[in-house]
Amino acid sequence: MAAANDLRKGMAIKYNGNTAIVLEVHHRTPGNLRAFVQAIIRYINTGKSADVRFGSTDKVELVDINRATLEFSYKDHNGYHFMDPETYETVTLQDNLLGEAKDFLVENLPVQVLYAEAKAVQVELPASVSLKVIESAEGLRGDTASNVTKPAKLETGKTINVPLFIKEGETIKIDTRTGAYMGRA
Repeated sequence: MAAANDLRKGMAIKYNGNTAIVLEVHHRTPGNLRAFVQAIIRYINTGKSADVRFGSTDKVELVDINRATLEFSYKDHNGYHFMDPETYETVTLQDNLLGEAKDFLVENLPVQVLYAEAKAVQVELPASVSLKVIESAEGLRGDTASNVTKPAKLETGKTINVPLFIKEGETIKIDTRTGAYMGRA
């Protein structure tokens, strides 16, 4: 058992008899009221999300999480396929489990897959990934008065804003937490 104040994103908990993964946590202290913890959780067995509130001193039952490093192989109509580099075993994960992580998946990218009760519950990407720009408008010469950006389409299909000097075919680093341009790779 742990205090609700100790909840963090990515933890697995038992809530109303079901195992759930914590997606977001916010500590709130309204003016005349006692502090509380507001969390968004996703139930493992149903995949549904819920907004829950705990008192700051409430106890929460934690569930053990196992991590496995897998490499992304490919995507097809069955889902996203990952391979264990040690055993060469493949694991197929569905679209809803990946969330926004699917926008950064390229072949052979190592990811952390979290398992609770022998079921994959979440995919964690590396802090940054290198992706190729496949489509980008030309920057206007002399348009450098401020921090000007332009949209660029990446090899995964995601569109982000990049500086004017980035051209098609270049490889750039992207922050996977924010989806923002970090620099050239």
